[in-house]
Amino acid sequence: MAKLPIALTIAGSDPSSGAGVQVDLKTFWENGVYGLSVITAITSQNSQKVLDVYGLPADVVSSQLESLFEDFLIDSVKIGMLFSAKIVVAVTNILKKYSVKKIVLDPVIKSSSGYILLQDDGMDALISELIPMVSLITPNIYEASLLSGIEITDENKIFTAAKKIYKLGAKNVLIKGGHLNTKKQSIDFLYDGNSIYRFSQKRFQNKEVHGTGCIYSSAIAANLAKGHNIIDSVKNAKSFMERVLNSSLCLGKGVNFWIKY
Repeated sequence: MAKLPIALTIAGSDPSSGAGVQVDLKTFWENGVYGLSVITAITSQNSQKVLDVYGLPADVVSSQLESLFEDFLIDSVKIGMLFSAKIVVAVTNILKKYSVKKIVLDPVIKSSSGYILLQDDGMDALISELIPMVSLITPNIYEASLLSGIEITDENKIFTAAKKIYKLGAKNVLIKGGHLNTKKQSIDFLYDGNSIYRFSQKRFQNKEVHGTGCIYSSAIAANLAKGHNIIDSVKNAKSFMERVLNSSLCLGKGVNFWIKY
């Protein structure tokens, strides 16, 4: 029997199942990959906002990781919300211990409703400990601005920010341009240390979907788990995201949710 690729998500739990571990696992499966999960934090959130976050003890996160790496051959790892410096360090240590090569980091810092999801010391640890070992980091405009110290207002600023983030140690930097003021297209920019690649799709006007950052980074990780290179993984994930946006519905009182593939 052919081996089924395995991807691991390390992220927070979302009880509305629109983001975090819940939607990561759904994304893995829809992309032909079996998903494992390690929870870093428990959130109280819905389609409108994040109300509360409880970060798990770092040793509990380490224990979850050890249990999986002792048993499974994991092809790729997607990292989302980490919450604290202790969790960042715990995750980094385990990934180093097991020499994980394919790591996608979605640097979740703040929710769209403004709730802080990564503490200040967590940001410092992210930069010094984790970013230098990831295959790809996928910040949005806000996150890229924080990581680079550059206020991003146009494509030229994106290029400059990508190069600064690359110097932090990530092998590839994908800055999501969805929040740029472009009318007809949403363009993401991938920098590999040598070239900038653009990935575009039509912009869905007035259609915000919960958890798109989680879905996108998980789709990339799933493609890496299947053996695709970075460029093809991003291209396939971008195509997948268009179908996600086309199949979303309003279930609560806030943003839409991805319903089906």
